[in-house]
Amino acid sequence: MARLHLVILTPRSKTFEGDVDVLNVPTKTGQIGILADHYPLIATIPTGIFHYVIDNVTTLYAISGGVVSVQKEKTILLAEAMERPEEIDIIRAREAKARAESLLASKSPDIDIERAQAALMRAINRIRVYENYR
Repeated sequence: MARLHLVILTPRSKTFEGDVDVLNVPTKTGQIGILADHYPLIATIPTGIFHYVIDNVTTLYAISGGVVSVQKEKTILLAEAMERPEEIDIIRAREAKARAESLLASKSPDIDIERAQAALMRAINRIRVYENYR
């Protein structure tokens, strides 16, 4: 089986580079699977879950936005932030969720609603990944 060359970058580092059997990423239009020889594309990645598989071993991450670029020679995933289930600080994630819910419930005109909703979605995603995949 042909493999896909994957490079994962975050603002802090190159997190991964290697050949994978399949990459599965969330996009604005739904989850997509990417194999070797996939057609070229660029897609935005919302907050969600992505994973890649190498030799039947799945590596899963919570991702907080990014972009994926599929090219003939390699696929590049640029992530704003991402964490493996075992890296997630569940206490911090639950506190972030409570803060965001409290801000949204206050209905104060001083609150950036879009920012608070994004923080809530990130916290919920991190909690879901921690609880379901660690």
